[in-house]
Amino acid sequence: MIPKSSSSRWYERSVLYQVYPLSFADSNSDGFGDLKGVISHLDYLNDDTPESLGVGAIWLSPVFKSPMADWGYDISDYNQIDPKFGDISDLDILVFEAHKRDIKVLLDLVANHTSSEHPWFKASRSSRTDPKRNWYIWADPKPDGMPPNNWLSRFQGPAWTLDEHTGQYYMHTFLSQQPDLNWRNADVRQAMGKMMNFWLERGIDGFRADAVTSLLKDAQLRDDEPNPEYRPGTDEPSERNIRTRSEVRTESVDIITTFCEIMSKSGDKLLVSEAYLDIPGMQELYRACDDHPLHAPFNFNLIGLGWSAAGFRSFIDEYEASMRPEDIPNYVLGNHDRSRVVTRVGYDRARLLAMLQLTLRGLPVIYYGEELGMTDIDVPPKQQRDINSVTSQGEGRDGVRTPMPWSTDDVITTTDINWLPKGINSGQLSVENQTTDPQSMLSFYRHLIHLRQTLIALHRGSYRSLQTSDPDVYGYVREDGLQKCYVFLNFSPSPSSVSVGRIGRWIAGTHLVDGDGETLEIPELTLEGYEGRLYELRRGEKL
Repeated sequence: MIPKSSSSRWYERSVLYQVYPLSFADSNSDGFGDLKGVISHLDYLNDDTPESLGVGAIWLSPVFKSPMADWGYDISDYNQIDPKFGDISDLDILVFEAHKRDIKVLLDLVANHTSSEHPWFKASRSSRTDPKRNWYIWADPKPDGMPPNNWLSRFQGPAWTLDEHTGQYYMHTFLSQQPDLNWRNADVRQAMGKMMNFWLERGIDGFRADAVTSLLKDAQLRDDEPNPEYRPGTDEPSERNIRTRSEVRTESVDIITTFCEIMSKSGDKLLVSEAYLDIPGMQELYRACDDHPLHAPFNFNLIGLGWSAAGFRSFIDEYEASMRPEDIPNYVLGNHDRSRVVTRVGYDRARLLAMLQLTLRGLPVIYYGEELGMTDIDVPPKQQRDINSVTSQGEGRDGVRTPMPWSTDDVITTTDINWLPKGINSGQLSVENQTTDPQSMLSFYRHLIHLRQTLIALHRGSYRSLQTSDPDVYGYVREDGLQKCYVFLNFSPSPSSVSVGRIGRWIAGTHLVDGDGETLEIPELTLEGYEGRLYELRRGEKL
């Protein structure tokens, strides 16, 4: 177990980069990204020079054996790699090569459910008396043959599917091909713990835990409460109820404690938990792992905030005030389930949010392609892969999972074999194209990430927001010892001016990536529309 006083805080200098393997890089031209593809681009992620992105950790979306009903989130063998991605030796090589570059590797821990093709579930559904029957959640039909209660799948329809062979329903929070495990069963906990240790012993540096608030359900299978704010025809049908019984969050926290107990025996391993929660909810999860401080629930709240300097400042101030010394702050702008940030807010605002994310405390989380300014792609119906495209009122998630554009030759052709189509502007957004442009989004991310690693005020300093003379400007200072970093972000499309004093030299910005080294001790700073600037001040430094 790592004591809370430990100085092992590697995450402070790091960025966690989500790799969606199916789309990141295809090494064998079969249309699907794979582990060898990831290996071939590790130098892009970090080669210990300013020319690389400089990330310190990657999280791989699931690469385990799977029928791919939900593209890896339906696992049929936790201890094997799916042939689409390679084999277990490829993962071993990836971990070895990543560690050579000081990149930590996290795997996706999909613990709420398995695939219906998993041997555990095949045994469970074979008969009511099978030893693994209680590894999943089974219940008798109501007298009229209907499902046991009103619980809903997050995709569509009831969260129950009738098994004709045994005459009972099994429960699934997601697809019918993803039956939920029964985490009230000690054998399930033991088996999943054994699986985690299997990967930790192979050198994995931690896990991203999927859907943690869904792990435990009401033991009596009581109905969920109706959602009084549900709007038929507007909201997703899955939002018709409030998940008060189908997701017992307070009890699910105990499972996070179990995960952390396992992790604590393996050193400085990191656990990040997927949970869309407000600040009090996140604090519940932080406190679940008091004995293993390298744990954090993802902070997704920036994704849904209204666009205003005051709104962002208010949330971040409250979030920071809730943090204890051992808690790991983090900020997320997107992932494989959410619309890409440039599509949501526009290119200029996305640059401003990137500057915010990369100059705040804690662990920034980047979804592959955010550093390029990738946008959602309109995937034609015949090329759609996500089950959400069929089962929901929305457009599904395919558009945020399209191939990473590496080359200027990445353009749409009639012979494309990629599992999802490329964007029409892929060549323009490509790594190759942006690498040579000092003002590109990629150059902007690289510069900020490397400043984060080298400036002690950015990777270890305290946070304090500033009262600014213009309400459209959000300002804050990061401070450690003799160094201060001042950040000013203009949330308005129009120029804004703020009163400043001695703020040091201009070292980075949204409009001029490298800054110009100008030192400032002036009464007023003028920012262009959606401009952000970073200044560094060292105590005793002459201006």
